[in-house]
Amino acid sequence: MEKKRIKWDLKDTVLLLRLFIGWHFLYEGVIKLYNPEWTSFGYLATAQGPFKSFFLWLSSEGIIGVADWGNKIALIFVGITLLLGIFERIGAIVGIGLLAMYYLAHPAFPWLTQLNVEGSYWFINKNLIELIGCIILFQIPTAERFGLKRIFHRNNELTKTEIS
Repeated sequence: MEKKRIKWDLKDTVLLLRLFIGWHFLYEGVIKLYNPEWTSFGYLATAQGPFKSFFLWLSSEGIIGVADWGNKIALIFVGITLLLGIFERIGAIVGIGLLAMYYLAHPAFPWLTQLNVEGSYWFINKNLIELIGCIILFQIPTAERFGLKRIFHRNNELTKTEIS
């Protein structure tokens, strides 16, 4: 009796990446949503680098509430789109934007003292790595392999077949 080998290819690996990044975004968004004490104020107010003034503006009294809600909504949106496999390319773009902002608020430049971040990095940190992951997700969509898009696509094929 011959053993069947499981075929694992690049799309399967990218699918796993999509699910992991989606879970991370959704978790971060939900945790922030259900914590009434959470605010991005500390992160924004200690921003460094060339865009410091922009992030300080975001932390101002009139804007911080909008920034906080925008962050929560965007995190949850990215998480849902990537986990469910629907609008995944839009989710990847929003994820890229969020991660770029997180990186630019506290860039991992060796000449800056790292404030309000995990660890000490030289140019590359976890935000930048996950941003590259989102670029890969944008370039190699996998929702037709596993996700709601696959279900909707299959239902459309069934409907077209039934009509003809």
